[in-house]
Amino acid sequence: MSACPNVIAQGASIPAIGLGTWPLKDETCTIAVTTALEAGYRHIDTAAMYGNEVEVGQGLRLSKVPPEQIFLTTKVWRDNIGEGDLQRSAEKSLKALGVSCVDLLLIHWPNATIPVEQSVKALCDAKRRGLARHIGVSNHPTALLAQVLRAATEPLVCNQVEYHPHLDQTKIIAATRRAGMAIAAYCPLGRGDTGGVLTEPTVVEIAKARGKSAAQIVLRWHLQQPGVVAIPKSATPTRIRENFKVFDFTLSADEMTRLSHLTRPGSRIVEPAGAPLWD
Repeated sequence: MSACPNVIAQGASIPAIGLGTWPLKDETCTIAVTTALEAGYRHIDTAAMYGNEVEVGQGLRLSKVPPEQIFLTTKVWRDNIGEGDLQRSAEKSLKALGVSCVDLLLIHWPNATIPVEQSVKALCDAKRRGLARHIGVSNHPTALLAQVLRAATEPLVCNQVEYHPHLDQTKIIAATRRAGMAIAAYCPLGRGDTGGVLTEPTVVEIAKARGKSAAQIVLRWHLQQPGVVAIPKSATPTRIRENFKVFDFTLSADEMTRLSHLTRPGSRIVEPAGAPLWD
């Protein structure tokens, strides 16, 4: 089994491939977590809004992997990022997960009705209280990220955003890197339907030439970008294992360029009501 490299950001050491758990529920979620850990994953991503923190915690305990070897991320929902609410949400998440501290606590989405300064102050306080070893944000475009960085009194290690070959995230990736933060890519494989990333002729051609799956090619594209972490979701054990087998080959510069040129307008997958103004 090949070892997964880590992305280093502001003192955090984040495994470059993690298991995303939205929208996994019940036993399916627990089995996915244990399968991933058995396959070599050491990074599990969840959130209060997912409603599966209890099941994720069960999966962690059922695995044979020592807790200190697992990098665990959870997130506070945007309704609860005010002073006091954020800390209480984090404490509730710890109880559900069955842990005393998470490795990374993120503000899941910004909230235009709650001042950035207030939410960031609460996030930094959660870290100082020992609720999380590291903190960061998710779904924050460049303007909001700049506000967060000005308000933070503790290091921010990550900005988790949607990122795949169809979605041009050049601006937010550049801003996040300038801040010394990692990029965690959710939906890293884009849509799985016809016309999605995995059916792109370029991806299929490279996969065939390499003897790899289309998903492995796209995940390898993520890994070869500085500071990028990918958190693919799957409930299928074979795919969970397959997604982790991306450390025994390297894409050429030409292949990386071809994949990076697959961006197309209107390719954002996650666009809830109240989403911020994207770059």
